[in-house]
Order: sequence, then structure tokens, then C-alpha cells
Amino acid sequence: MPLDLHPVASGLGFPEGPVAMKDGSLLFVDIEEQYLKRLLPDGQINNVVKLEGGPNGVAIGPDGAAYVCNNGGVYSFVPFNTPDNDPKKDPEHTITIPDPARPNYQGGSIQRVDLETREVTTLYTEFEGKRLIAPDDIVFDRDGAFWFTDTGKQEGLTSELGSVYYATIDGKTLQRATVIPTANGIGISPDGDTLYVSDTVFGRLWSMKILGPGKLEQGPLPKMPGDVVQTLPGYQWLDSLKVEADGRICVGTIFNGGITIFSPDGKSIDHLPVSDLFTTNLCFGGADMQDVWITASSTGTIYKTRWERPGLKLQDQAQDWQKS
Repeated sequence: MPLDLHPVASGLGFPEGPVAMKDGSLLFVDIEEQYLKRLLPDGQINNVVKLEGGPNGVAIGPDGAAYVCNNGGVYSFVPFNTPDNDPKKDPEHTITIPDPARPNYQGGSIQRVDLETREVTTLYTEFEGKRLIAPDDIVFDRDGAFWFTDTGKQEGLTSELGSVYYATIDGKTLQRATVIPTANGIGISPDGDTLYVSDTVFGRLWSMKILGPGKLEQGPLPKMPGDVVQTLPGYQWLDSLKVEADGRICVGTIFNGGITIFSPDGKSIDHLPVSDLFTTNLCFGGADMQDVWITASSTGTIYKTRWERPGLKLQDQAQDWQKS
């Protein structure tokens, strides 16, 4: 099924974290511009609130607030000319990509944004006395708590490994559940029993049985965080993800730009291309959960399309929000 993509926003910095709202608007972040934003059905874009650092992943909590993974400015953004592009002849094909230089990096955090008052509260900045590195993606469970990924970071020849955390919205409970080298996208299966996490630079999708609050079943081998759903061949990176109602896992795919769809057992893989090297994320919405928004981040575009199957309704899907 090729995607029939319709651009609904363009000229953005580096969009990510889309959340479909009940009123037809789309909440998202612009990592480069450091804003939480709202795309209205008529195409107008409003700045909700400035989030210094690098707002990255967003989810609506049980209290109707937006919870944001802030990577702390772990990336800067630079222009990049695709190999087949002459920027003098065709400057439109100069794209924006993340760069590991981080002159303004301040460390990661989890923030709560009241969508009515625009008040920002920082819930978590460190674990066991060490600053969070680069929180990336977030998903709420059926108990009103949330799981989030911290991607870690690379410094020359060394790297700090990423992790998966479990936290509560009162700012009192933060647990490290497991270590995954470049943990990025995160989602929960329809039955609520399995956590999926993408491991970006390895092109790998992990699945872990949820044993309880903050507890995951580890894999059968030492240092193995869970079970491997599948590892993509060649040079493909996996970014943020969402889950379909039937359990398939849809993952934004970098370099081989598009959405890669995995069956839970990893035996079936489908790739739907998007003309953007950094196709980072997607979300489901609409009355039938078959409207899909895709963040094509290196071209600063958000696309809307129709999906052939419904997405999984998130635990606190798209609260009403009337204020602009």
C-alpha cells in the first residue's frame, strides 16, 4: 500500500512527537526551534510554549497535560546536501539533519505542560544522582504511569548507553527498567503486557514482557534487555514508533526514509517509503483511528495520510483542548 501523502505543514525546523487531538488539531514539538506547537485543522500553527533544550517526545497524561521528553539540546542542526543534489541549482533539496556537536547541551529532563495555562513543570532531571542524558520518547500505561526512553549520547570514540525508565506523574517515582544502547521509540502492545523499544543505530526492535510497575522480563542471555523482534538489514536506523490496534509496530525509519511495519513475531516486515531521510515518527487519530500524521523531519514537513488499518488508541488519547 503506497502512502498517499498530503503535506499539512512545511517550513518547520525538525518536527517530532506528533499527538492527534480530538478537535482535529495536532500537537507536536519542533526540536530545532525548541517549541511545543499546535497545528490547527485549517493549517495554522500556534506556538504553545517554549521548551529550552530539545523537546523530543510527547504524550497526553491521565490529567490531560502534555508530558514531554526533553533531550537537553543533545543535537544541533546543520544543513545537508543529498548526494544527488547540486545546492546551487536546487536549494530546495538542502535538508536539515541532527549533528552530534552540542554547544548548548544542558542535560535531559521530563517536563509537564498544562495545555490550558501553559505552565511548565520539570518532573525529573536525574536518576541516582546522575543527570538524564537525552530523553526521547514516552508512552503511558493503563495505570496512569509512563515509560520513556533515554537515547544516551556519543562523544567521539566513547558513548553513554541509553536506558528505558518508568515514572509516575507526581514526580516521586523514577526507576531504570533496562539498558538499551540507543533506546528511542517506545510503545505498548494492545493487551498492555509487552513493551516495544527501538534501538536506533542497530536498526533493531526489542520486545519486553511487562512484569509490573517498572519491571521488565530480561532476555535469555546476559546483557540482553528482552527479545529481538527483528533487526533490519543494511544501514537503516529506527526512530519513534506507534502500535496498531492489531498489534503491529510501526516505526519511523531513518536513511531508508519511511515507516517500517513489524508483526509482533518479527516474521513479517513491510516498508512504506516517505521522501525524507529522517522520517522520525507518526501518530494515529480520527474517529476510526486511521488518520495518520507523519513527521518528515529533515525537510521540516508534516504529512497526513490514511492508513489501511486502525491504530491503537493510546491510554489517554487526544484530550479535548479548545484554547488556541
